[in-house]
Amino acid sequence: MPEVIFTGPAGRLEGRYHPAKQKNAPIAMILHPHPQFHGTMNHQIVYQCYYAFAHRGFSVLRFNFRGVGRSQGSFDHGTGELSDAAAALDWAQTINPEARACWVAGFSFGAWIGMQLLMRRPEVEGFISIAPPANLYDFSFLAPCPSSGLIVHGEKDAVVPPKDVNTLVEKLKTQKGIVIDQQVIPGANHFFDAKLEPLMETITAYLDMRLANVR
Repeated sequence: MPEVIFTGPAGRLEGRYHPAKQKNAPIAMILHPHPQFHGTMNHQIVYQCYYAFAHRGFSVLRFNFRGVGRSQGSFDHGTGELSDAAAALDWAQTINPEARACWVAGFSFGAWIGMQLLMRRPEVEGFISIAPPANLYDFSFLAPCPSSGLIVHGEKDAVVPPKDVNTLVEKLKTQKGIVIDQQVIPGANHFFDAKLEPLMETITAYLDMRLANVR
């Protein structure tokens, strides 16, 4: 798991990068939760997603947003973090010029950033949005949502009430040409405490389903 440093809009960004063995392997990027609430690229859910993609033949990048760990800069309420994510994807694509596809996964704040990146980058063909904070941030930019993906959240989420995620999903499901798969993890809170296993089973099952259709 090589440590990498690449240039972001506010200075150096620190990441971990797993290169795929195949030249034209797809790229995946994993985005961490809120920097001001202990969110880092080493968060357990981010780490597990990183390896889920790596085990399926992706070149995978996770990194620290500005002001986190050894990444330079300071928290920018989402605007700068979106620029960081775009710079990270640029870096991954430079390393993998033959990559045939790209996926973005994010948890909580990272899901919000990931969905915004989706709108700007047509090459992103799939997303995994874990506990997207639909009550805390505006998701109306998803008009229309350009890619199919998975939205997964906890039944007992007190930070982001399930009804708010349901409203977002229902809005997205009216769009033609994409498929939004919604999964609710029974008994799980926002952080999936003691529910990491069913969360990852849901994510890997979705990934396997999508990848089987590609081949």
